[in-house]
Amino acid sequence: MARRGSGEGALVIFGIAIVVIAAIPKEIWISLGIIGLIVLAVYLYAKFKSGAGAKHTATNEPILAQLTSVRPAPRANVFSKPATVIPEPLVIRPSPTSSTPQIAASEESFFVAQGTPAAVSNEEVGFRIPPPSLSVTRKGTWVRPGTSITVGGVTLRDGMVYVGTSLPTSHGGNDPCLIHPHKPVANAGDFTQRQIGYWGNYSEITPSARRAYLNWLAQGRSHPDADIGYVFLFFYGLERRVLIGEKDDPSAPQDRPAITDEIHRLLGIYGAKSGSFQSYANALLDRVTLASLTTKLYERPVPELSKSFELPIYLRVALGQAAMDRAPISSGLALAWVRLNPNSALRTPAVRCADEFDRLFVERYTELFSAGMLLPRNRTKLKYVYRPASSGLRDCAETTMTFGDVPDVTVVTAPTKQLQAVVDSCIQELDNFSRVVGRNPDARNKLEGLLQLPATLWPAEMRKKLLELVGRLESGMLALRLGELLSALGGTAGPFTPDKVRGLARSLELSGIGFEPDVLNGARAPAIADSIVLFALPLSDGALTNDRAFQTAALTVQLAAGVAHADGDFSAAEVDHLRREIQSWTHLTYRCQQRLLAHLQWLTKAPIALASLKKKLESLDQLSKEGIATFMASVVQADGVVSPAEIKFLEKVYKALGVDVKRVFSDVHAATTGAPPTKSENTGFKLDTRRVNELQQDTERVSALLANIFKDDTVPIDPPIQEVAGDSEPVTQLLGLDETHAALARLMLSRPQWSREELEDAAADLQLMLDGALELINEASFDTYDLPFAEGSDPVEVNGEVLEKIAA
Repeated sequence: MARRGSGEGALVIFGIAIVVIAAIPKEIWISLGIIGLIVLAVYLYAKFKSGAGAKHTATNEPILAQLTSVRPAPRANVFSKPATVIPEPLVIRPSPTSSTPQIAASEESFFVAQGTPAAVSNEEVGFRIPPPSLSVTRKGTWVRPGTSITVGGVTLRDGMVYVGTSLPTSHGGNDPCLIHPHKPVANAGDFTQRQIGYWGNYSEITPSARRAYLNWLAQGRSHPDADIGYVFLFFYGLERRVLIGEKDDPSAPQDRPAITDEIHRLLGIYGAKSGSFQSYANALLDRVTLASLTTKLYERPVPELSKSFELPIYLRVALGQAAMDRAPISSGLALAWVRLNPNSALRTPAVRCADEFDRLFVERYTELFSAGMLLPRNRTKLKYVYRPASSGLRDCAETTMTFGDVPDVTVVTAPTKQLQAVVDSCIQELDNFSRVVGRNPDARNKLEGLLQLPATLWPAEMRKKLLELVGRLESGMLALRLGELLSALGGTAGPFTPDKVRGLARSLELSGIGFEPDVLNGARAPAIADSIVLFALPLSDGALTNDRAFQTAALTVQLAAGVAHADGDFSAAEVDHLRREIQSWTHLTYRCQQRLLAHLQWLTKAPIALASLKKKLESLDQLSKEGIATFMASVVQADGVVSPAEIKFLEKVYKALGVDVKRVFSDVHAATTGAPPTKSENTGFKLDTRRVNELQQDTERVSALLANIFKDDTVPIDPPIQEVAGDSEPVTQLLGLDETHAALARLMLSRPQWSREELEDAAADLQLMLDGALELINEASFDTYDLPFAEGSDPVEVNGEVLEKIAA
């Protein structure tokens, strides 16, 4: 009965339960079913994770023997078949140049050593560190230069990267440069292949690309064929360290020298490969320099800078500071401005003969501006906005720098035009040398080539020989044979052509040494055995020697010397007489007088044959001969006194001209005002100075006649040598604009945003109307890239796409 009662009770309860269940609405049953399924899925997932964690602990957690042992990192095969593998635990090693790891250990740091083996002292020993759970966020850490770290089985021996699981940016997500140690890495990767997009991110690239990147880092970051995407990925870390590294690490400024050296090294390898990388790398160098700015940049030597589509900010600051302080800019700073100015171009001689051009520019700049050029204080204020290459730093506030009232002098074009004039003169002086070197590169350091250069640019050994030669100029003059001069300068191979003689004379004259005969003004070039005269040539007196007064005097000396040689004896008394005559011609400059004296000295060694003179004179009619004779009579009156010696000298001249010698006295007498000549004490006739001056003003006709008779046979100048094509530095024509509008466009490209007031100041400095200039620049941009250059009215936004295209 009890058993039956118990069964009946159970049936009653079961029946009641059925009734209750049947009373529950259908919607509740559906909800309960969904909740059950969710609970079941969560339970199964938790069981799976628990098993995987146990397996991971069993295979990867290091035992004591592992912690105290050294396991070399496996050698990566760059070109083997890629396969995704589980990343290995990190290994931190000190560099051979560093006694201890330089990664700071903290509670948040991912790199926390579990212990230090006491029995092992080798500095190459690494300590394997088990990775934390992926659910734990560990801050990304900067690996200092010189520190070694192993990631994914690849040892990176020089640090300079960020490693960790979290390195947030201002707009969310991890910084692209962060090497996340738990991202899968393939067994192989080829860094010569493009596997990274324009905005590379280590966490988002493929496992094969990660292996390629790690391999490139491990091989010294120097393989010349590496894709530029890997270079940029590494560069992003350098940017972050420079811009915001100090927020997290006060020791960040200590890494600036190493970062600067590294950027220079990368530029040397990849700068020519990518214009975009060259632009960003140079900008970061400027940013590093400006971050530690403590002195006036114009007082410091100019560092190595590269030319880009805009003048480097370093130079803009230095020039602006000089303008602000009214300080002259040095020749070195001016040279850097010339070479890096995107609005100017350097012709072939400045490119082919860069070293000679730089030295010559410094010389000519110093001659023209002495202490240096003074720059104006214009209205446009200097402001610098650094454009990061990394997308993780796009909103970084540290990219903007201001410099108070320092002006941006690059907006003003007048100083650059003055410098361009110096550049043009230097290129003209180097033109012959450039052609010779272009035809024969070996001539650069030989006498044949050096003769086309100013002697101040010769090598030290050659300049020493030249100084020894100058020391031999007794009384300011030295007569010798051309062959002796060449021997004194080191000799020359092959025949010494007239063109080489002219090159020699040009080089000597630029060094203050005159050369007679005057081959640079048409005189016949002497042969090796012929006599020449060297003389001290003043550089300060710039009067030309091809004007009518000088030519008249030179032809007079030649005629007188020819007459003096007529009797076969050009006596010392006659030479002294002509020397005094030359020194009395005060209407000539001192420079011209010195050349005439040297020319007279040369005529004593290389006399003009009387037969030669007679042949030239025979073609003249009698009236012209008499005119020349009268002219010679007036010449001897230059000092207002005619001596008996001068009368005798005139008789020789008249005889050579075929004019009656008896006319000498009457012609001299006729040079007076018509009054009888007066006798002075032991000197001859005292003449009327006023009348002499009048006669001298009437000599132009005779001068022209003499020039046609006694002009030396001119040797034609060698035809110009054809330039070697393709080595001139191209002119940078931004968007095809003229110089002034291009200057405004380049200025605008230096920042992504401008206030209208700032642009109005810049336009005023350039003497432009702002609205019209912006319209013209936008039209040029549409024509070139089908994109607007700038948009908005206040502020004006510069189109970043246009900047990227120009920089590339």
